[in-house]
Amino acid sequence: MSHKKSPPATISIGELSERTGVSRRALRHYENEGLLASRRADNGYRWFPEAAVTRVIQIQRFISAGFSLVEIRTFPECMLMLDGAVPCPETVAAHRQRLAMIDSQMADLERRRALLKSLLKDVEPTTSPMAGAPWTM
Repeated sequence: MSHKKSPPATISIGELSERTGVSRRALRHYENEGLLASRRADNGYRWFPEAAVTRVIQIQRFISAGFSLVEIRTFPECMLMLDGAVPCPETVAAHRQRLAMIDSQMADLERRRALLKSLLKDVEPTTSPMAGAPWTM
């Protein structure tokens, strides 16, 4: 008696889109970028493994954290396949570098904010002959 292995569970691009909240267009883009793999049916439809749901959710998390698709592509497989995965030792440096970049951007924004506040503190609202100009310097 032979036991046939059943094929792994697959889902359509539409179902993957619904379950992750990511557009079909973005999913095709992730596939073109090498972040997702699908198999094609005879009719050309894409079929993704069930694990693609977790992978797409992880990709979205990394994008939200400021990583580009190029950077995400370099992450080890463990980073993309485990729901809620913490940074692998191989990616800790990338995460620290991203955090440092965000800290630098925040400091720059604070400097800009302080400058704008100082420019505005001495400005008194006046009526201006210019239409739409509530104040002048």
